[in-house]
Amino acid sequence: MSETAAEKPAQPSRLRRIIVALIPLAVFVALAAIFLTQLLSGKDISALPSALIGRPAPELKLAALDGAVSGGKPVPALTTAAIRGKLTLVNVWASWCIPCREEHPVILGLSRDDRLNIVGINYKDRPDAALGFLGELGNPFKAIGVDPKGAAAIDWGVYGVPESFLVSPSGVILYKHVGPFDDNSVQNELLPEVEKALGKAKS
Repeated sequence: MSETAAEKPAQPSRLRRIIVALIPLAVFVALAAIFLTQLLSGKDISALPSALIGRPAPELKLAALDGAVSGGKPVPALTTAAIRGKLTLVNVWASWCIPCREEHPVILGLSRDDRLNIVGINYKDRPDAALGFLGELGNPFKAIGVDPKGAAAIDWGVYGVPESFLVSPSGVILYKHVGPFDDNSVQNELLPEVEKALGKAKS
């Protein structure tokens, strides 16, 4: 009788330990189910909506990437003044970002389009690594702002890098692209937005 009485209080204690041990597994299964649902939904991540579209772009007041040059001249800091009055593509990038490396030739090509002012937000990067990236692949940016802690990216509603925002000459966000640009997304998404913006500016 005494042994049975001693065992009874231990059973609830063991049950509690089992439940506590299973909680992380249950959380993991729930998160995996959410992820799988999103994956199987067929939604294009690049089509994620942005609450900022149609609204004024957040203020830009970022320090320059010291050592960055273009045409033999230092690349200026990224401020609101650097995009005011120009149809601007704001590209958020980092040297450690593999898709940014894949996208970079496309951004370089866009920098040769006189209709666009290309600027960059260097996201959570080391200055020496960012300079090495531009030195190796070329610098398409008229202005670069460093965002070492990601504060500016939060203001712009960035999900991850790379991301790009088309901003009107009056400072309104017209279009957002999540993920790397490729020839298809440039031809079928970005350039029609550019032409639409320029058409509105002329009318």
